[in-house]
Amino acid sequence: MPTSVAIDDYLKTIYHHTEWQDDPITPSQLAAELGLAPSTVTEMVHKLAAQHLVSHRPYGPVSLTAAGRLRAASIIRRHRLIETWLVREFGYAWDEVHDEAEVLEHTISDRLLEGISARLGHPRFDPHGDAIPDAAGAVVRSPFVILAAAPVGHVGRVLRVSDRDPALLRALEAAGLDVGHAVTVTAGGVSIDGGAAVTLPPGAADAVWLSA
Repeated sequence: MPTSVAIDDYLKTIYHHTEWQDDPITPSQLAAELGLAPSTVTEMVHKLAAQHLVSHRPYGPVSLTAAGRLRAASIIRRHRLIETWLVREFGYAWDEVHDEAEVLEHTISDRLLEGISARLGHPRFDPHGDAIPDAAGAVVRSPFVILAAAPVGHVGRVLRVSDRDPALLRALEAAGLDVGHAVTVTAGGVSIDGGAAVTLPPGAADAVWLSA
């Protein structure tokens, strides 16, 4: 049987794929995200389906069942609470926390996790703006638009910045763009908190989500 960590990695990846858009993930996309051979992913998907954690038809997309979504939300809750804890309590930068959280999410006890949540005031979002599921797996998320799809003149608050590329996170921080800031979309970039327009680094338009 696959290990618990391997199962969690699959479920997290499927969950992440539909967190900020609606199209379900395909087995080939899942293989690309995990960096695994398609045959390996196909075998694992069959095992997850046998455990009633995912639903899948041959050549069709992969979706989480209710049980799979609850388990995915649980491990994502751990990951994002740990990231928030590392930033607030230990002075980590937002581009430094992902790898640490990947390790710690599998090791700390439920008691410690809930203690961390209480100490932090039960935060709803992590340092990147991703929603932290509650103990029942529920999340609260505002209507959003990705920066790449926002028209010139759109005014919104930065809801989320993808944590996929640490170098991009550092570049955005250097440009003054962070979660919570108000931005106005301009022809060549954005105006942050009413200031002069700034040109954002390559890739930023596909990594920043604004309130709709």
